[in-house]
Amino acid sequence: VDPLVSSLYANSFLASSRYNFLYSANFAKLYGSSGWSPSPRDRQPWLQIDLKRKYRIQAIATQGTFNSYDWVTKYTLLYGDRPDSWTPYVMKGGNSTMPGNWNYHQVKRNVFHYAFTAKHIRLLPLGWNTENGGKIGVRLEVFGCAYGKDIFQNHCDYNLLPEFRTLQDHFAVNFKTLEQDGLLLHSEGVQGDILTLELRKGRLVLTIGLGSSTVNQVDGRTTMTVGNILDDQHWHYVTIKRYGRQVNFTVDAHTETAICNGDFTYIDLDTQVVIEPNVPHLPEVPNFRGCLENVFINGINIINMAQDQEPEIRIPRQMHYACRDILWKPMTFAGPNNYLQVPGFFRKPRMFVKFKFRSWDYTGLLMFTRFADDLGALELGLSEGQVNVTLFQPGKKKLQFAAGYRLNDGFWHTVDVAARDNLLSITIDEEEGSPLKITNPFTVRTGDRYFFGGELFTTPVLLNHFHGCMQQIFIDNEPVDIDIILQRRWGRYAELLLGTCGITDRCTPNPCEHEGRCIQSWDDFICLCENTGYKGEVCHMSVYKESCEAYRLTGKSWSGNYTIDPDLSGPLKPFEVYCTMKSDKAWTIVMHDRIDGIKVTGSTVDRPYIVDVNYWNASWDDVTALANTSMYCEQWIDYSCYKSRILNTPNGRPYSFWIGRNNESHEYWGGAFPESGKCGCAINQTCTDARFHCNCDADYRQWYSDKGYLMWKDHLPVRKVVVGDTNRTGSKAHISLGPLRCHGDRSIWNTISFTKPTYIEFPTFRPGSTVDISFHFKTYRPHGVFLENSDDWLRNFIRIELNTTQNLVFIFMVGDGILNVTLRSPVPLNDNEWHFVQAELNVKLARIKVDYQPWAVRRFPGQTFVTMEFTHPLLVGAANRTLWPFLGCLRGLRMNGVTLDLEGKANEEQGIRRNCTGQCLNATIPCRNAAQCIEGYAAYTCDCGNTAFDGFYCHKDIGAYFEIGSWLRYNIRKKPTTNEEWWANWLDPHYHNFSLGYNDTSDEIEFSFSTFQTPAVLLYISSFVQDYMAVILKKDGTLDMRYRLGLITHKYQLSFRNLADGYPHYVNITRHNRTIRTQPIVEKITLVEDGRFDSPKNIFLGRVMEVGDIDYEIQRHNSPGLVGCISGVRYNIYAPLKTLFRPNETEPPVTVQGFVSESNCGAFPPVHGYVPWEADHWFTSIGIFVSSIEIQVYIFTVTIPT
Repeated sequence: VDPLVSSLYANSFLASSRYNFLYSANFAKLYGSSGWSPSPRDRQPWLQIDLKRKYRIQAIATQGTFNSYDWVTKYTLLYGDRPDSWTPYVMKGGNSTMPGNWNYHQVKRNVFHYAFTAKHIRLLPLGWNTENGGKIGVRLEVFGCAYGKDIFQNHCDYNLLPEFRTLQDHFAVNFKTLEQDGLLLHSEGVQGDILTLELRKGRLVLTIGLGSSTVNQVDGRTTMTVGNILDDQHWHYVTIKRYGRQVNFTVDAHTETAICNGDFTYIDLDTQVVIEPNVPHLPEVPNFRGCLENVFINGINIINMAQDQEPEIRIPRQMHYACRDILWKPMTFAGPNNYLQVPGFFRKPRMFVKFKFRSWDYTGLLMFTRFADDLGALELGLSEGQVNVTLFQPGKKKLQFAAGYRLNDGFWHTVDVAARDNLLSITIDEEEGSPLKITNPFTVRTGDRYFFGGELFTTPVLLNHFHGCMQQIFIDNEPVDIDIILQRRWGRYAELLLGTCGITDRCTPNPCEHEGRCIQSWDDFICLCENTGYKGEVCHMSVYKESCEAYRLTGKSWSGNYTIDPDLSGPLKPFEVYCTMKSDKAWTIVMHDRIDGIKVTGSTVDRPYIVDVNYWNASWDDVTALANTSMYCEQWIDYSCYKSRILNTPNGRPYSFWIGRNNESHEYWGGAFPESGKCGCAINQTCTDARFHCNCDADYRQWYSDKGYLMWKDHLPVRKVVVGDTNRTGSKAHISLGPLRCHGDRSIWNTISFTKPTYIEFPTFRPGSTVDISFHFKTYRPHGVFLENSDDWLRNFIRIELNTTQNLVFIFMVGDGILNVTLRSPVPLNDNEWHFVQAELNVKLARIKVDYQPWAVRRFPGQTFVTMEFTHPLLVGAANRTLWPFLGCLRGLRMNGVTLDLEGKANEEQGIRRNCTGQCLNATIPCRNAAQCIEGYAAYTCDCGNTAFDGFYCHKDIGAYFEIGSWLRYNIRKKPTTNEEWWANWLDPHYHNFSLGYNDTSDEIEFSFSTFQTPAVLLYISSFVQDYMAVILKKDGTLDMRYRLGLITHKYQLSFRNLADGYPHYVNITRHNRTIRTQPIVEKITLVEDGRFDSPKNIFLGRVMEVGDIDYEIQRHNSPGLVGCISGVRYNIYAPLKTLFRPNETEPPVTVQGFVSESNCGAFPPVHGYVPWEADHWFTSIGIFVSSIEIQVYIFTVTIPT
């Protein structure tokens, strides 16, 4: 493309005004030394450029005024062949506002989504910089290429082009017209071939047929409709491309693609291509009235042939090789406070007002005028698609009546109002045979002003301002010349675009998906989704679940009829199935019309009988999608035979077979393996005749059957059964087929885990204008990108990421800069629990949610267009090649209803695993001492919180050396259990929860000790009542345990040997209700005793210094106390030594008396497991071998008997 403005002279530039000489229009060239700025008093500034000839315009670039604060932030572009008739450039989505600059020097380039032809360009500034005294400032360049044209204008009939037979065609034509209907092109053949291009209600309709057959009842005609409001007297560009049965039909920027009906690929047009009235198949279609330009049929320039008077072309007399435009001057009412005021003849007894309008709005003020002498007022308003006439009279009730029907359809409509004393009539669309008249006593004296589209002063008008277009206004039978009225200042206006009709059709093509109904206004549209099975702003999201399994997971536990949608927001429609709900699975059952079976006779291999299977409420694609997404499917098939063979086994040609998915035939039958060529009896070795693989192949004159389940899911469902051996004497067969039964949902449980910074590539996502994404995730990481798809320059992308522990962000750039919608969760999302994410983006809004939290929504302004044209592969697990990688698990990723096969991308070497497994599953060094492994997926940590140990793997013993007379007390509770707490715990005993600290029915005690001195109370747990637990080292070195739960103290001897030998010994005691376990024996507490340890109070180590009554045996062994080491002490969740030496609070509940020092109690360092070099962070190189000594340490561990 070439720059078109830089080479123009000053006389090609025109503007509504200028700030001063230095800011004239001719300075508005890109990279110039100044720029154009209008006068501050200019209410509707514009800059206009005459390109001197027609060009094909493809882009525009703008700058602000050089070295200033003056630049335009948004503008509207008009173009046309004449300087008094304009067409607004409309971007995708119906928006005519183009983005401008953000400073004075950088160039903002806008590339048009479709090229247009123009000789004149007009720029209307809509917004500009106002900071630091800024104002409108423009420098621009337009890019395009030269445009050649051949034009004729016809008012009658003509015939074009000789007959032809082709496989591919290319038709091109440009046209403009004021008529809603007209035939542009027509040809037909004797075999039913047809090609017709016509305007119908302002829309272009193509009818193409490659041949029809009355014998086979095949109608080969295909109809395509593109565009709307094409009767706007502006050039429109039509292209028809066909190859075989595929047709691409383009009008301006909108393309529709279709496959022609029938089986033919050639088009045979035996007659000439004509445009004429009274075509046999189109008797009601009027002839086209308007201009045609650059008419090409398969490379032939028809207009050149007509100008050269070629013999193949027949031309009527009414033909002109130039386009004679009708001088009409429409105006656009586009602002919130728009109006037009024009003068009228004052105090006339008769009033005549006539005008044309077009609009999408349901309501709006069309015209208002006040009568002279305070006689009242007349109002014409659009209400509910009708023209409402309201007559105001002072002191009387207002008169109201309505005329017309559905006048807000976007087409031009004529309103003609005539009034005189006691009579008022209104005619809509010049139907003079049926004007609406009202006779009532009133007086008419015309006023001097008429308002159109809105009013300037306070009036009794209650209607909104009109939004739409008007033209051909007549006041008292005199045409209103807007230019003269405004030039002589006889009238006024505001927020009005003159010389153009800026109406756009936002419902063509239909933005509502799944057959939703589009209703539009001047600047927006809404979608009505009733009875479609879908919901949302554009009817994109399904209201149903994808499977019976999905219903079961949401809590539906009763069997019955359910509506499912296997592809959710995809193109397939929902359908009804029967769901059989079980506790562990849900069966989906689809019935069909062959359940009762069918009897077959008279068929042969060459002329078989074909049993078609039609599934209820579902298309073939529907049931195929169900089987494809299920975990398991089966279908019962029963072939009952009387001298009728199936497979002709073992080596013959099969007589019968069935057809499944992808129209593939299969020769195995129920109960057999896929493609085995056998029946179920051959697998079970139960066939009637062992020489054959099916019962029926024995060919006996009695009834046998081969039946069983077809269970290879990728072959199901059964589409047809072909029967070929029932034509012999007495031969017959009976075929019955069971319903399709499936369970499970592969899309829900398709799971992988990322254990290294990496990503998965999928093919480029092409969602169109709407995208929905859903998946489950869980992670410990505070951030990570779940997925991203972009173009080559990151100017068009979508991304979902975990931004912080509580922020889930949907980031996108799809047409209007980088935007995002952020969901701020009240709870952390990196808690290693499954979370369900849903996101949606369309022309109305972007939104995201997680679990059951409310949607976070970002709504877009009206006329927004969404462009999602990605070129890079879809990345899952990272953005832009491992930027912000996600480490964790992903499950059930769906995009626009399509499930992505995550498990199919699993690769252990790259750090992508099947299922949700990380480093904890096969940790090189597992967490010790019952510590919890915290999954980091790329690494792991050990939670030692509920253990008495320390260290990275919770392997380090925390011990203490007690000197003579030393002791330690750990406070469990400061006050006894209340009655309310006691009863609450009685009702809910919390068997596995020790955090309450009272009324425990379960205890777990562990520690190790070493000493040479006896006796000693190693561990004592007191309570606010008489309950206690104690472990005593007696004078002879044996070990006892005492338990008191209620009234009786129980004594258990744990060891008969002398343990005061200076070696470490390990003790573990667990109790659940009345059962006490000490390795390897089990003791029982009598049923008369309480099974609860009530209100534990303190834990004592070394000596017991409890206040109150102490059991005699405890007192006898309490002196001199422990002299030695004790370590790894834990009672339920309490670890006294860990609290003393590793406190996590400012005032830990520990009291120490005497000398108690930290010690490892003589334990040897732990032997770590093997760490592979690739996982060793300290590893530096390979090739250095160091001799090592293997040391085996045997630590004596005591198993304490009774």
